[in-house]
Amino acid sequence: MKLIRRPWVQALFGWLLWVVLVVTRRTLTWTHDNIECAREVTTQDVPCICLFWHGRIPLALGIAQSWWGREKLRCMVSPSGDGEFIAQALARSRFPAIRVSSAKKGDTAKARAAVAGFREAVKWIEAGGMIAITPDGPRGPNEVIAPGALQIAKRTGAPIYLIGVAASPAWRMEKTWDKVMFAKPFGRGVTAYDGPYYVPKDADEAAIGELIVELSARLSALTRRAEDLASRRTGET
Repeated sequence: MKLIRRPWVQALFGWLLWVVLVVTRRTLTWTHDNIECAREVTTQDVPCICLFWHGRIPLALGIAQSWWGREKLRCMVSPSGDGEFIAQALARSRFPAIRVSSAKKGDTAKARAAVAGFREAVKWIEAGGMIAITPDGPRGPNEVIAPGALQIAKRTGAPIYLIGVAASPAWRMEKTWDKVMFAKPFGRGVTAYDGPYYVPKDADEAAIGELIVELSARLSALTRRAEDLASRRTGET
């Protein structure tokens, strides 16, 4: 859609998403399950990578509030049209974006941009930064980790933390590719943590493929756990 690429439209959508993020953070009662496994990296500027699913971006500040004790925070966002307003909203929330996306075969311009973004992310992490990534975005498939996040972890040696996030009651947009979730105000929010995980420096393509399957399953299970905990706290069935 050409309309969404117009700067004023992206600015408007970015502001609206930021309002959703802030209202969600402030009106929900948040619980952080097993955050102790990541306690050190949430308060100190040491390298780390955090993964949560793309469909939970509207709940992202429920995660972010646990990380504002450190300074070096970034997120990874696609350079697509919808990625622009997401990046604007997250930048308002102290998570400036590194714009990276996978490139289609034969698209040399996007390939160069992808390489530049990858290098920027690696440099940031090696300097002690944290990067939050939705590893199934921007095109899916839903809840399947793309190789890029694991390649960054391999290159830097940084630990990976998985974060499941959910809210109850909530609206679930079943017709969107990522089944995006929006929280209803004054309910419960839950983040559930697992990690750290590491990608060995000598991991080949087959090993990366095995890790994709394993960590995708773990992150999905963690997301279901967050959903279950949020529902139990609101008495939903």
